[in-house]
Amino acid sequence: MSMILETKGLTMRFGGLVAVSDFSASIPQGSITGLIGPNGAGKTTCFNMVTGFYRPTEGQVFFEGKELTGMSPHQVCRAGIARTFQNIRLFGNGTALENVMVGNYVRQRTGWVQSVLMTPMALREDREIRDRSLDLLEVVGLGSIAGEKANSLPYGAQRRLEIARALATSPRFLLLDEPAAGMNPQESLELMDFIRTIRTRFDLTILLIEHDMKVVMGVCEHMWVLDYGVTIAEGGPDAIQSNPKVIEAYLGEEYVKYA
Repeated sequence: MSMILETKGLTMRFGGLVAVSDFSASIPQGSITGLIGPNGAGKTTCFNMVTGFYRPTEGQVFFEGKELTGMSPHQVCRAGIARTFQNIRLFGNGTALENVMVGNYVRQRTGWVQSVLMTPMALREDREIRDRSLDLLEVVGLGSIAGEKANSLPYGAQRRLEIARALATSPRFLLLDEPAAGMNPQESLELMDFIRTIRTRFDLTILLIEHDMKVVMGVCEHMWVLDYGVTIAEGGPDAIQSNPKVIEAYLGEEYVKYA
């Protein structure tokens, strides 16, 4: 099985604080995997290192065999990696359609001069981007609100809109940071089906951070567990659920003692 993403010894220090220490993972192409752990464990820091928001203090990131370590976020995006954020980062005053169109521009072929001059090629590409963005809104179930402002949408819809914008960049690898945050149990179940659907439809590999264990255990085929920036376990859902270190990190020693 080929590995689409590999991290080797990723370490992130902020002064004297070690946020992540020696994180190494190999993620198979086409898989849905998870990165879990208590608050402050270093999960989002790992995402930030992979996607270029942080330059690792030590270690390397390889995507499809090519090193990405030290690349800027837009370079990582162009390479084929997209992400969502723990705290939703939409253009609030823009419409849902405009937010998705922004994601498409990372693959734009015409330059800014052609766009300003409104050349036939630029106009044609703009129509293509608009049509593709409308299609993506339909895929995530937001087709009927394409013209509504992003900051006026319900929380769950904003989450889906952010995923649509990430998909607009035509990624091969998608990182989802707490996609079920703020969702009720029914919405979380629907999210699991949605993640599987987009994996198949867009031929994606997906890595997610999530605190909702029903979502993680229901959708992830393999996962890594961080605690205080250190990997304390990795494996499939059954192995993770029965691992005493994982139970301890989430539920405390008394749970382990009497479980």
